[in-house]
Amino acid sequence: MSICLRACPVRRPGARFVLLALLVLPATPLAAQQPLTLADAFRRADSAAYANRIAAGDARASGAQATAALQGILPTVRAEAGYLRSNEPLTAFGITLRQRGVTLASFDPASLNYPAAIGNWNGGLVAEVPLINVDAWYRRSAASSAAAAAAASSGWTREVTRADVVRAYFGAILAQEQVHTLVAGADAARAHLRQAQSMVTNGLATRSDALLASIQAGQVEAQLIGARGEADIAHQRLAVLLGQPGDTAFVLPDSLPPAATIRSLGDGSSQADSASARLDVTAARLGVAAAQGDVRRANAKYLPRLNGFGRYDWNSPSQPFGGVGGYTIGIMASWSPFAGASELAERQAARGRAEAAGASAEAAAAAARLDRNATAIQQSVALARLGIAEAAVEQGAEAHRIVARKYAGGLATIAELLGAASAETQARLSLSEARYQAIVSDAAARQASGRDLMALTALEN
Repeated sequence: MSICLRACPVRRPGARFVLLALLVLPATPLAAQQPLTLADAFRRADSAAYANRIAAGDARASGAQATAALQGILPTVRAEAGYLRSNEPLTAFGITLRQRGVTLASFDPASLNYPAAIGNWNGGLVAEVPLINVDAWYRRSAASSAAAAAAASSGWTREVTRADVVRAYFGAILAQEQVHTLVAGADAARAHLRQAQSMVTNGLATRSDALLASIQAGQVEAQLIGARGEADIAHQRLAVLLGQPGDTAFVLPDSLPPAATIRSLGDGSSQADSASARLDVTAARLGVAAAQGDVRRANAKYLPRLNGFGRYDWNSPSQPFGGVGGYTIGIMASWSPFAGASELAERQAARGRAEAAGASAEAAAAAARLDRNATAIQQSVALARLGIAEAAVEQGAEAHRIVARKYAGGLATIAELLGAASAETQARLSLSEARYQAIVSDAAARQASGRDLMALTALEN
């Protein structure tokens, strides 16, 4: 360092500091990337997951339909402008009258019968005011219920996506953990192979022992290769589910939460009052309300309608909205008791949709109750299997240790040693799978009873 500074032509202290920084900086390790948390995965999926974006778009479209249903309730205002030129007698005299240009000479028979062509610029403001349109109000009510149903359905899609994120997120972590377990198993298999080869060399074991150990090591290596491939696929699957397939640079935690943490999460979760808390059941009920509102709309088409209108017009030979204006106002009642049987067909169709919506709501409620009961049972089973898997790991590790000591003393065969090593590795893999299934079953139970899946983020603490 001192030689570099003396050789450098720059003498200022600031330059020395820059040179020191340039030399030291490459040796400083970059900060490790923070792992992607479950809460981060939820936030990404909420905004970017494909299913969520599709459902949100459908909900917005349904909301637009509710806004469009205001036609027939709110007034309509528009402006009109146009130009007309004619020498047709009645039209020409009407234009002159509208422009307030009629004189005594205008009644000359020759000019009435053979008028000169005359032009007219017309401008007008028109207002149409619905007064009593009962079917329009029912249409608005039905559309509002349908929009609310679409919003609830979008919320349910978000919950379903979150449950999928839980499976994919912890599934990717499971795949990584299984890779680590198989790496340890492969190291143990290679150690057994070296031990067997050494004992063959010293005449303490037969060649078949070394061959069996080599086969076992190869099997574990093959399993490890497959696990690494599955881990890569699980990583990519999670990225696709989050709606960001090009972003696979995120880092995941090294291992699943311990069994005690998973159990405490399950024990502390409270059941919802009923399966009706689920948003899909809410959406089905709102769908019934929308269908019933549509039936009322179809029935209301038999009722009379009352509407008002008003307009203000300008007519000028030279410019639109010029000249002296005049207004017209009025009110109109209409009634169509029969329209070629189309209204009968519309009523039948509306009633059919209402019946189908009612059956769908009943099916959704029944399916929700079944789902809630089934997931509760599955969660209990998963927790029981988790306890069995924990005990199996302890037993497998102890059995492997005992058989290894017996083999070293010549009291066990290589087949027994390899079997003990394989049993321990499989027990650890099974424990990882049992922890994963316990997490997934908890998420499924929460979703089935309409509870918030964000509670699962406590697993990361």
